[in-house]
Amino acid sequence: MTTSVSVPPADRDVAAVRREQDRYRCEGRWTLAGVEDFDIQWLSSPPRSGELTLDGSGIQAIDTTGALQLLTLLAALERDGRQVRLVGLHEEHRELVELVRERRAAAGEPTPPPSPPGWLERLGRGVWHHLRRSGDFLAFVGEAALALGWLLWHPRRFRWRALFGNIETAGVHALPIVALLAFMMGVVIAYQGGRQLEFYGANIFIVELVSLTMLRELAPLITAIIVAGRTGSSYTAQIGTMQVTEEVDALRTIGIPPMNLLVLPKLLALVVALPLLTLFADALSVFGGMVMAQTMLDVSYGDFLDRFPQVVTLTSFLIGIGKAPVFAAIIALVGCYQGFQVRGGADSVGRQTTVSVVQSIFLVIAADALFSVVLGSVGLWR
Repeated sequence: MTTSVSVPPADRDVAAVRREQDRYRCEGRWTLAGVEDFDIQWLSSPPRSGELTLDGSGIQAIDTTGALQLLTLLAALERDGRQVRLVGLHEEHRELVELVRERRAAAGEPTPPPSPPGWLERLGRGVWHHLRRSGDFLAFVGEAALALGWLLWHPRRFRWRALFGNIETAGVHALPIVALLAFMMGVVIAYQGGRQLEFYGANIFIVELVSLTMLRELAPLITAIIVAGRTGSSYTAQIGTMQVTEEVDALRTIGIPPMNLLVLPKLLALVVALPLLTLFADALSVFGGMVMAQTMLDVSYGDFLDRFPQVVTLTSFLIGIGKAPVFAAIIALVGCYQGFQVRGGADSVGRQTTVSVVQSIFLVIAADALFSVVLGSVGLWR
């Protein structure tokens, strides 16, 4: 019984295999073009036992692609423990097949993809990554402190125009959004607290609620969060874009330290602007509370202002204002640091900008909580 598979044997320009009982005869040209349509799956199922013979005497031409295909065919016939003898190859064909066999054996089997790491390994890698990033950030803070000390010793080298430009961008341009949100926060606090005070007939205590809550806690915190989302992100985007366009490398090439030109003016500008914005937010939030007290609790503006100095001490006022420079330093340093971490293209700029905003807000809230614990432990939080 004779069976032709792969291609008709009459076409001698392509590879073909003819089965004759327990004998397989290879014919045609086993080259790159000849084996293009050759498919081992087309072979009839060989016997599961006994010895098979693969006759290569009909091969007219062979190259490395054909030799590799012939070895693959040989391996397919040797499955299930069958013994296969390769006979009839011309001497030059046999040498090429042996050479391909040796090279394939030397290359080895393809390495399987590594198995995904377990949850413990992922946790360890994540912790190590964040620890390394924290160390890099502390090094960046130290470098900024050294650069600031050097500029204080050489004030003529400071770039005052960049400082005033950043104060305008971070401070003056932020006044509308800070005013709106501070006023609304004062209204909300007065409304929510006033409903409860009115129930007990303690309407006048709305002054304590609004004034102490806003001046010591919410006004500095809300202002810092607004600035982190508005100004801190712009710092990251600006420096990150300069990283992508290699402007930072150009500054280093011409002898201008990027820390002096890009970081310190932003840091000092925000340290100056954020306390002023916090003071502005204090006034607008108290005014919002006064409007709601007059509208809902019949506490007039005069009564509110008369009680205000009795409630708000200088210590309470300075606690809120004193937080602002610390928040400003956190926002500016995180924003600039994440800008220098940009690598690649525009997608990295967006990713680091998101990280900058999230980290700034987190560190601001953590610093505010630390202020509360420390000031409470020394007796100033009363």
